[in-house]
Amino acid sequence: MERSGAPQAPNKGKPKPPWRSEGLPGTPGGRPKINWWRFVVTLLVVYAGFFVVSSFVDSGSVETISYTEFTKQVSAKNVKDIYAQGLSVEGDLRTSVKNPEGGESYTKFQTEIPAFVDNVQLDKQLKDAQVEITSKPITRGFLSNLLLSLLPVVLLAGVWIWVMRRGASLMGGGGLSGLGKSKAAKPVEAAKVRVTFEDVAGIDEVENELVEVVDYLKDPGKYRRLGAKLPKGVLLAGPPGTGKTLLARAVAGEAKVPYFSASASEFIEMIVGVGASRVRDLFEEARKVAPSIVFIDEIDAIGRARGGAGGIGGHDEREQTLNQILTEMDGFSGAEGVIVIGATNRPEVLDPALLRPGRFDRTVQVGLPDAAGRVAILGVHTRGVPLDGEVNLDQLAKTTPGMTGADLANLVNEAALLAAKRGKEKVGMSDFADALEKLQLGAARSIVMPEEERTRTAFHEAGHALLGMLQPGADPVRKISIIPRGRALGVTLSTPDTDRYAYDEQYLRGRITGALGGMAAEQVVYGVITTGAENDLEQVTMIARGMVGRWGMSQKVGPLTILSNDGHPPQASPATLAVVDEEARRIVDECYERAIEILSDNRDKLDGIVAALLEHETLDEESAYAAAGLSRREHLEQPAPEGSTGKQREFSEN
Repeated sequence: MERSGAPQAPNKGKPKPPWRSEGLPGTPGGRPKINWWRFVVTLLVVYAGFFVVSSFVDSGSVETISYTEFTKQVSAKNVKDIYAQGLSVEGDLRTSVKNPEGGESYTKFQTEIPAFVDNVQLDKQLKDAQVEITSKPITRGFLSNLLLSLLPVVLLAGVWIWVMRRGASLMGGGGLSGLGKSKAAKPVEAAKVRVTFEDVAGIDEVENELVEVVDYLKDPGKYRRLGAKLPKGVLLAGPPGTGKTLLARAVAGEAKVPYFSASASEFIEMIVGVGASRVRDLFEEARKVAPSIVFIDEIDAIGRARGGAGGIGGHDEREQTLNQILTEMDGFSGAEGVIVIGATNRPEVLDPALLRPGRFDRTVQVGLPDAAGRVAILGVHTRGVPLDGEVNLDQLAKTTPGMTGADLANLVNEAALLAAKRGKEKVGMSDFADALEKLQLGAARSIVMPEEERTRTAFHEAGHALLGMLQPGADPVRKISIIPRGRALGVTLSTPDTDRYAYDEQYLRGRITGALGGMAAEQVVYGVITTGAENDLEQVTMIARGMVGRWGMSQKVGPLTILSNDGHPPQASPATLAVVDEEARRIVDECYERAIEILSDNRDKLDGIVAALLEHETLDEESAYAAAGLSRREHLEQPAPEGSTGKQREFSEN
């Protein structure tokens, strides 16, 4: 829980299909729609460029001279050959000369013969000067003329091909006519699907649910002889980071079958019907290489329950895409060998038609790993990490309750990064401890707080910690710190000794009392309340309203669910909601009075923790209990509530 220091305001190349496949690269096809306006503009630009270039080439190669200059060069016997057509003459000089009329040096020239010139006399001058008179033009040959004639067409074709390919890649499928289409994929060696059940740990009960699916894909005849049919769909439901995608890939890897992967949101487009077309194409490709697996991640993006207010655009497109998925799954005969695996962290919002038998026959809950599961997961992620002999994965697993497989993978990576940064050859237990502290509490900040603010922070954190030490059944205090980390100026961390899976009213009241400990300590010591308890109060409000409106822990409201946990508005009358608020306020007031009472009666223990914090800034579990004058054994002997969650409790001030 945070204590705020101040109030805060709120391909290049061919386009790819809308899914990924291991060893089955599909290439969307379809002819792009031609934009004729763009074609005309491009044509004009290319031809204009051609004429500009050709004019420069022509003007640079042939110099226009006067007839007087021509006769002068003939008399000087500098004219090599000429070609005459009518009164126009073109020719070459033996050596280049400069045009006296302000032109540049030239060897090729052209001129006009005046009509009054005596042709006989001119012919005699040319013979005396040994000028060769040809009967063919000497300016450009056949190949040059052919090249210049074809150049505009070649340039236009090249530019247009580039424009169309560029437009097709931006459209993601080659224009409107190519959306959702793909060319046939070719199967490859199954060995390229690298993930197997050996890479999955900590969720053995989920693996057991999927083992028979793998066995069916490997040996379908064993099941067909008994009339058994392959499940058409398996829905993996659970919190983010618990390994749902990894499980789907592991099933494909164990069965050695092709694997198609797509996110549900990738099927949705602004144009109605595109998503349904992509779904048809995906299932068509899967059938071609059956047996195969189709994995749709975050399926709640298109699988939400239908009904309610009608919509347009994306709403209609989502429903059409869902209808197409329902149709495709319903069309499976059971002998095709195509299994659809879906993943979601919100199964409660899915359409009932999607979950009925014959579509998603099974719903497998992928939950948080227990202590033994966390040990196995850490073992998987540390296989390629050199560990020091002191590293104890069992001990590390006990300090990470509530962490998912993704969290544990991140923990191992952070520890390895810290060890490399420190120049170590192996990752030690201290690296894991520092990495865990960084992930749970945030990175340390080097800021200098005024002594008064530092002391107030110490009292705030000591209030959280002391209430956790003195309340029966509370989670043990693991660490107290007044070093600024992340957004927090101080942190108190509490975690249970064993995994817990349910809460009772006594434990929840203890959570509320502990969360109010920081504000209560400031009230007892300073007689004021600051903005530092902002995050604490948010968590207090959430727990108290849940006790009254969701878990039936108020006699006045009774065993009713008034508040939903999926964001939907409460289905209750205003009078009932007023009673929920009244009861939540009553619970919080009672817990706050309890916190004030405990801290006032144990002021000496509070001051002891504060003194130790001001001296050392960070206290571990043993130092914290010693500073309070309490024994860790005394905490263990306190009666525990009947079950609670394995999540760690964190009280921090920001």
